[in-house]
Parts: sequence; structure tokens; C-alpha cells
Amino acid sequence: MTEILVDQVVAWIGTSGYAGVVVLMALESMVAPLPSEAVMPFAGFLIFEGTFSFHGVIAFSVLGSIVGSVLSYYAGLYGGRPFVTRFGKYFLLDVQDLEITEHFFSKYGEKTIFFSRFIPVVRHLISIPAGAGEMRVGKFILYTALGAGLWNSFLAYAGFKLKSHWEEIRHYSQTMDIIVVVALILGIAYFVYRHLKRLRNRKSA
Repeated sequence: MTEILVDQVVAWIGTSGYAGVVVLMALESMVAPLPSEAVMPFAGFLIFEGTFSFHGVIAFSVLGSIVGSVLSYYAGLYGGRPFVTRFGKYFLLDVQDLEITEHFFSKYGEKTIFFSRFIPVVRHLISIPAGAGEMRVGKFILYTALGAGLWNSFLAYAGFKLKSHWEEIRHYSQTMDIIVVVALILGIAYFVYRHLKRLRNRKSA
């Protein structure tokens, strides 16, 4: 099952080409709950297979990260908190997620834009407080490109190395299937539980 899932994702990214990488990473940099960990390693697989080049994957993935981050930046500049309040529920994100991110940004300042690329959830929302705080867009893009470049490179290289040992990993496919299924179920259950719990707390407040 794991191998089939991997093959399907790799096939989709391979068919859509670099444009697919740009779109997926743009979504990853916005409020969509699409982690880069679910995109870049598969792009690394395709580097190993010769479909993509390493420099191409990094360039287009960073472009996608910048596009998504800039869109979120302007959403924060012109919409801010009301944007997340109105649309975040469609992505299982809410104001509390934004509050955590805003606190992170206010505590560590503009350098947060760089370091947030390595932090789940925060990376999806950090551009909104940056826009709301009217951070200079040139510096915002620079920090985004540097952080995304390092993180995307790491994930793509990890995928490349993983694919190079894929035949060895296949021997443990049954165990991997169990781990993947359990991890997916627990991850989705926790994400939904956290969201529903917050909704109940707000209603009872």
C-alpha cells in the first residue's frame, strides 16, 4: 500500500512537472493544511529518477513558497485576523492558531519569517502577521526565500536518498504499511479533535 501511494504521488508530480511543485508549495505556504513534508521528498524521488533536476526542484519550490507567502502577506495586510476568522475554518485552522503565530512573530520579530519555515502550523500562518505588521515586502520575500530554500533542499535531498535505498526499504513494506496507516489515522483524528474541541470551548464560553 505504501509503495502504491508513493507511486501515485510521484506520478502526479511527475505529470504536472515543475508547475505542480509550484502550485503545491504555494498552497503549503498559505493556510491550506498541506505540509511540505508531503511534497518535497516525492520531488526528491523524481530527482533520483532523472525526471527533475535538483536545482530545478529547489528553484520552483522556492518560487511556490514565495507566491503562497506573498498572497498570505497581502491577506494579512488587507484582511488580517478577520481573514482567518472567516476562511480558516475551511482548512481546520482558527483564531487560536493565528494567536500563537502572532505571539511568535511579536516575540522574535522579522527573523521569524526565516525560522518559521521549519515549524509546522506556524509556517502556514506566519505571513499574515507579517502583512498585518506591514513588514517591508522586500525583506519578507528575502527571508521567505532563504528559509524555504534551506528547508525545501533538505526535504528534497532526504527524498533523493530515500529513493536510492528504495529496494532495501521494500523488504519492510508490510511494517511500513502499518506505521503509515496508524500515523495517518492518529494525525487526522488529532487534527479534527483539536478543531472540534476549540469550537466547543468557544460555544461554552
